[in-house]
Amino acid sequence: MILNTTSSVISFARQLETETAKFYEDGAEKYPEVKDVFLSFAKENSKAITQVERAYYNVITDAIEGCFAFELETDKYQIDTSITTNSELTKVLRKALDIEEKMIAFYTDSAEQSKSLMADVPRAFSLIAKKRNNRIKYLRDTLERGGLRAG
Repeated sequence: MILNTTSSVISFARQLETETAKFYEDGAEKYPEVKDVFLSFAKENSKAITQVERAYYNVITDAIEGCFAFELETDKYQIDTSITTNSELTKVLRKALDIEEKMIAFYTDSAEQSKSLMADVPRAFSLIAKKRNNRIKYLRDTLERGGLRAG
């Protein structure tokens, strides 16, 4: 599906954040060694969508919603958030790494496509992408500490 309006992109962001928060909550429950970090990731997901929605609602006008600022294909950002009962932590960490890379791509692409028509919303998208880079570092470091290589 192609998203064209700010409202549709924010709705998709909310969907992605909700799905990934659930992934991290499930992972925290199953893997005590990453519980605290995964729960903090889930909490950050809620803050991210609040940040985007706040920026959007502060600047919403008919002109913004009437303009088609985006051309985002949702298939590019589809994520697998399933954790099976026999999933090894290594596989979950690799899946989390894939999720974070796609989320960063989504927020970066969204910021880039909307920056010429508005300021607050793309700024919020960019800040969230930047924050998620810390997750990438944590996930890669954790995989490497386990004697594993990410990627």
